[in-house]
Amino acid sequence: MAFVVSRSALSVSAVATPSGKRAAASRVVPRAALNDSAPKLFRASGADAPAQAAAGAPAAVATPFDDYRFAPIREATVSRAMTSRYFKDLDTYAEADVVIAGAGSAGLACAYELSKLAPDAKIAIIEQNVSPGGGAWLGGQLFSAMVIRKPGQAILDELAVPYEDEGDYVVVKHAALMTSTLLSKVLQAPNVKLFNATAVEDLIVRDDAVSGRRIGGVVTNWTLVTLHHDTQSCMDPNVLEAKVVVSTCGHDGPMGAHSVKRLAKLGMVDEIPGMAALDMNAAEDRIVANTREVVPGMVLAGMELSEIDGSPRMGPTFGAMFVSGQKAAHVALGVLRRRQAQEAAAKAATNAAAEALAA
Repeated sequence: MAFVVSRSALSVSAVATPSGKRAAASRVVPRAALNDSAPKLFRASGADAPAQAAAGAPAAVATPFDDYRFAPIREATVSRAMTSRYFKDLDTYAEADVVIAGAGSAGLACAYELSKLAPDAKIAIIEQNVSPGGGAWLGGQLFSAMVIRKPGQAILDELAVPYEDEGDYVVVKHAALMTSTLLSKVLQAPNVKLFNATAVEDLIVRDDAVSGRRIGGVVTNWTLVTLHHDTQSCMDPNVLEAKVVVSTCGHDGPMGAHSVKRLAKLGMVDEIPGMAALDMNAAEDRIVANTREVVPGMVLAGMELSEIDGSPRMGPTFGAMFVSGQKAAHVALGVLRRRQAQEAAAKAATNAAAEALAA
């Protein structure tokens, strides 16, 4: 059916379908009823739309999708399919082995490496943005290409991401190619769950007889709630316990360097000096070298390290981000295994004491 609007009225004509079973009819709708003075062309849409919507229109092009039909579904079925899985994930990862705060280049590289090193570990990623990837969707100043200094291209080779070899560095034609490839690998890992549009608001801190004060997990909320605590009444958060937290929240910003700023307020680290001015050659080596467990239970990676160490910013070169994340995975695994051994020893001691009392 075609709807053609003149400046004075809407003329509605029903034209015959290709089967010829539909009789022609017409009527006129006054312009005043439309409350719109601009001439427009309205075409019927949907499964019963005629092959040609208006006289003189180009002939329709045949495609493999012309008779496409979706299987029927109820709206409630869609709702249950989403919510049941999400709440199952919340239940599963309420006690995670590793929580990674931040799904930028360092956080994704950490999750990817750790999923390979420890397929038995439950790994949760918390990302405040709707879209993970941080600043790695583009190069510097919103340009497309991603520059990675050698030997940082090893992860590109592993992921089969093509690049141009320029000698001491390589160039990926679009940063999104690397980020989307890495992200897809992380999301395919069976032991990794990404909770995006979720913010880390605080840390769980416990007193431990062996380690002293240690990080025991993260405090979370929907990002939109976190951003509007000052405009709404109290909206309490949720929590995810973890044996290890890897923080890759980036340099200072609206939610950047969140963990190191919180550690400083808690008195668990000295006052943070902040990131120094740009020096690519010094920055990348230092970021990788300084990737470490900064307090019991928390590993830092990526540009968040520059805030606690005062190291230079690196600008639009990405190798250190990926390699720092990979190194953080190995550090986190060591911390995880140490914690698991401590818990096993404590459990054995408790059982032994109980048996002694029973005897």
